[in-house]
Amino acid sequence: MTSISITLSALSVSLSTSEPASQRKPSISSPSTPWILAPSFLGRKLSIGIPHSNKLASKHRTAVATVLFSLPTGKPERISSGKTSQWSARAIKSFAMGELEARKLKYPNTGTEALLMGILVEGTSIAAKFLRANGITLFKIREETVKLLGKSDMYFFSPEHPPLTEPAQRALDWAVDQKLKSGDSGEITVTHLFLGIWSEKESAGHKILVSLGFDNEKAKELAVSMDKDYVLNSK
Repeated sequence: MTSISITLSALSVSLSTSEPASQRKPSISSPSTPWILAPSFLGRKLSIGIPHSNKLASKHRTAVATVLFSLPTGKPERISSGKTSQWSARAIKSFAMGELEARKLKYPNTGTEALLMGILVEGTSIAAKFLRANGITLFKIREETVKLLGKSDMYFFSPEHPPLTEPAQRALDWAVDQKLKSGDSGEITVTHLFLGIWSEKESAGHKILVSLGFDNEKAKELAVSMDKDYVLNSK
C-alpha cells in the first residue's frame, strides 16, 4: 500500500491506494489517528488528520502577549527613559476591539472613531457606561462613522492590525501624558483613552461625539473618574 499525503491549510489529507508492500514509499506526513471519511468509487480512502496543535497554540499566546503589555506610542523615547505607565486591561481590550471594528468596516486605518467603537464593544468601563447613560451607543457611533467617512470598497481587505491614524496616535499619547502629569502610580484607564479622543477636536471621533450630544461639560464630569476605572471588577 502506498500512502500519498497532501496538506490543505491546517489539515493533513492522505490518499491511500492498494499496492504491493514492496512498492511502498515513505509518506510525507502520517497523522497518528486519521479520520476515514468515505471510500470513493475507485476504492480509495480519504483520511484527514489534525497536526500537532502546540504550534497553533504558541502562535496564539505570542499574539496575546504582544497586545497585552503595550499600546502603540508616538513617543518611543519615553519607553527608553522609563517615563511611561501601564495600560489597564480594559483599555487594551478596548484598543483591540477598535482595531477589529476598523477591519469590520474595511477601513485601512484605526482612527479615533474606531477606538470609540472599541470602548463600547468592551463595554464594562466607566467611560462606556457613561456614554450609554447619555444615549451614545455602539450602533449610533457606527452609523455616524459611515455617514462621515463613507463605506469602504467591498473588495478591500483591512490589514490584520490597521495602523493608527495620526489623531488616534495623538489620543493615545495624550492619555499617557495625562497619567504621567497626575503623578499617580496606577494604570492608564479607558477614561484616559476616551478623553484623549475628545481632545482631538478635528478628528472623526470628536466630530461624531459632538453630533451625538457630547460636550465639554460631560467631559469634565467623566474626567473625575479617570483614575478609578482600573480598580473596578468586570461585570
